[in-house]
Amino acid sequence: MKFIFFLLLFFAASCSQKDSHLRDNGNITLVFKQGKIGDPEPIKKLLEKFEQENPGTKVKEETLPASTDEQHQFYAINLESKSSDFDVFSMDVIWVPEFARAGWLRNLNHLMPEEEKEKFFPGPRQAVQFNNNIYAIPWYIDAGLIYYRKDLLEKYGFGPPKTWPELLHIAQYISPREKGIYGYIWQGKQYEGLVCNVLEYFWGNGGRIIKDGQVAIASPENVFALQFMRDMITRYKITPALVTTAMEETTRYIFGNSRALFMRNWPYAWKLFEKNGSLVKGKVGICPLPSFPGKDSASTLGGWQLGINRFTKHPKEAEKLLRFLTSASAQKFLSLAIGYQPARKSLYQDEELIKNQPFLVSLYGIFEKARPRPVTPYYMMISQVMQPEFSAALLGIKKPAEALASTQRQIIHILGMEK
Repeated sequence: MKFIFFLLLFFAASCSQKDSHLRDNGNITLVFKQGKIGDPEPIKKLLEKFEQENPGTKVKEETLPASTDEQHQFYAINLESKSSDFDVFSMDVIWVPEFARAGWLRNLNHLMPEEEKEKFFPGPRQAVQFNNNIYAIPWYIDAGLIYYRKDLLEKYGFGPPKTWPELLHIAQYISPREKGIYGYIWQGKQYEGLVCNVLEYFWGNGGRIIKDGQVAIASPENVFALQFMRDMITRYKITPALVTTAMEETTRYIFGNSRALFMRNWPYAWKLFEKNGSLVKGKVGICPLPSFPGKDSASTLGGWQLGINRFTKHPKEAEKLLRFLTSASAQKFLSLAIGYQPARKSLYQDEELIKNQPFLVSLYGIFEKARPRPVTPYYMMISQVMQPEFSAALLGIKKPAEALASTQRQIIHILGMEK
């Protein structure tokens, strides 16, 4: 049934768009594709502004389901068939190498000279490259961080934790003294969010997935980190067992209902916690993810990039739209209107933006250190290997060392495809 759904999605899109690029009274119509978002009005206004500044070019926005898996499937089907039914489109940060290797994206080196690259955070710069060429431009950025109940930490005389042992100690001290409060919650369900969480522990203990050109996921550093995650549930009991079924919204709901001391999540949750009527309004602080002693903290990079369909019939006009949507003014507008975190570093010093969203100042250092997941065309395959193995370790089905050894063997086999 799922396959039939995607076939119907593909044919429906093709039929609805077959005339989308024809000239209408001398106008060229571009199609901008992105996933469905909560409030479509800001994007609509931005595209109308582009049309005003570029007479003779119209832009038609078309949305896909919010699910990134469904978006990825749509693009893979259409681009593999060399469809020109859309021109500029948004991509998850992990897709660019895959799409570039497949020959589905236009090379954008001329839009990103060195002085332009430096205007973006390091993680997104790395994520949009393949074989030293640029195939997308960062649009907005995300990274994992810690939310904490600053009122409770102040009550018991603690500051934000810098290491995982510190977080463990604080959670073990406060949680028993505050009825109905979990110590620490995070995203532990078997899905991409679990990979994001686990990698942050690996990196925070000096571990890597690939090191010096070799697969290194079964390293002692990573085994220790994965065991620590399991121990938070079973040994230290600061994390409830329900976390192994939890995604972003599950944990946000728990924390937002004043039932957790610490939470790992993405920046989007901040505005929701600060809304009128929120049980934790004014009580929440954020800080970088802890690391293990003597190591550096690092968050998993998230966010979206914009690229150009290699098969577009209007490459020059598509480039204009891409440059417009990724400009500093457009990123600022979307930050104010939607809450997207800009990928351009200069906007974190913009007085109007800081006044409207003082939260952004705290994010700059986190975004500077955010790391992309392995930048490889085979990342989706690698993730499908990591997810069940990480889950098995957290559930106690496998020991961490066993799960990571299995993961390493499978990743070596996948990357052998490149040889």
